[in-house]
Amino acid sequence: MRGQDMENNYTIETITRLVVEALKNQEEKGNGYTVPIGVSARHIHLTQEHVEILFGKGYQLTKKKDLMGGQFAANETVTIVGLKLRAIENVRVLGPTRKASQVEISATDAVKLGVKAPIRESGDIAGSAPIALVGPQGALYLKEGCIIAARHIHMAPQDAAACGLHDGDYVSVKVDNDRGAIFNNVKIRVDKSFTLEMHIDTDEANAAHIQQGDTCVILK
Repeated sequence: MRGQDMENNYTIETITRLVVEALKNQEEKGNGYTVPIGVSARHIHLTQEHVEILFGKGYQLTKKKDLMGGQFAANETVTIVGLKLRAIENVRVLGPTRKASQVEISATDAVKLGVKAPIRESGDIAGSAPIALVGPQGALYLKEGCIIAARHIHMAPQDAAACGLHDGDYVSVKVDNDRGAIFNNVKIRVDKSFTLEMHIDTDEANAAHIQQGDTCVILK
C-alpha cells in the first residue's frame, strides 16, 4: 500500500506540474517575442483626384522605394499648412492612391502647425483635424484627414501564430536601450502582405532614444 501511495502521489505531482506549466505558457503567449521597430516620419496618402489637383491633370505618382503591404514611398512631396498658416515643407507622399486623403503627423508637428490632430488608426479620419496641402500645380483644403497615427505592430499570419496573437489584439512592448521604455496599447495588425515591424512616430522614437531597426520585445 505504501508503494501504491507513493506512486499516486508521484502521479498527482506530475499532473500538477504539467498543468501549472501549461497555464504559465498560456499566460505568457507573446512574451519575449522580438519585433523590429520602424520609425514613421510624417507622410501623406492621397486620392487620385487630389494627386491631379496638386501635381497636374492625369499625373501619376512615381515610385521611390517599396514599402510593406504593397505601398511605396513616392518621389513626390507637398507642403502642409495649418490653420495659423504655419507650414511644413517636403512632406513625403505614399502610394498607391487611396479612397480618402490622409495626413499623418507627430504631436510636435501638430503644435507647430496649430492643428488639433487626434491619435487614430490609419484610415480612421472621421472628425479629424482639417489641413491644407500645397503642391507644384495647385492646392487643396481637407476638412478632415490630419491625424497622429496610433502605434501598432504589423505581423504576417505566421508571426501572429508564433506568438499566440490575433489581429486587433493589444499588447505592451519593452525597449531595452540606454533610456529604456515600455509602450502600452500597441495594436496588432495581421495581414499576409505585412512583414514584422512595430511602427512608432518620430516623437516616440526621440523620447525613447530609438533608431530605425532597433528592436523591442512583447510583454503581454
